[in-house]
Amino acid sequence: MSAPAPDRLIFIYNANGGLVHMALDSLHKTLSPATYPCSLCALTYGALRMDPKWRKWLAALAIPAVFQHKDDTPHKHVPLPAVLCESGGRIEELIDAATLDGIASLDALIAEMEARLARRSAA
Repeated sequence: MSAPAPDRLIFIYNANGGLVHMALDSLHKTLSPATYPCSLCALTYGALRMDPKWRKWLAALAIPAVFQHKDDTPHKHVPLPAVLCESGGRIEELIDAATLDGIASLDALIAEMEARLARRSAA
């Protein structure tokens, strides 16, 4: 029996929200990318905006996505960054921080997301 499609995906960045933090993060990613603490941000955002390829992939996914920052997420117990999956009120980790930290490109992130969502639906 396959699992139902998730009600939504929750992407939690290891960064604070807001314009000031966004500007500081952009500067940090540009000047010292190796020390930037949010691999999810680094993979899915350019200097100022979401990568168009990522935006297009998310739109085609047909699963609602919620984006949170470490200062505004209710999921304080999860190591960040993280991708969570919510189904029927139950939340589980889809991709953990260590895995996200090891992903080298946006294409690899998309492939990982697709593989994990496929495994989840086949379970």
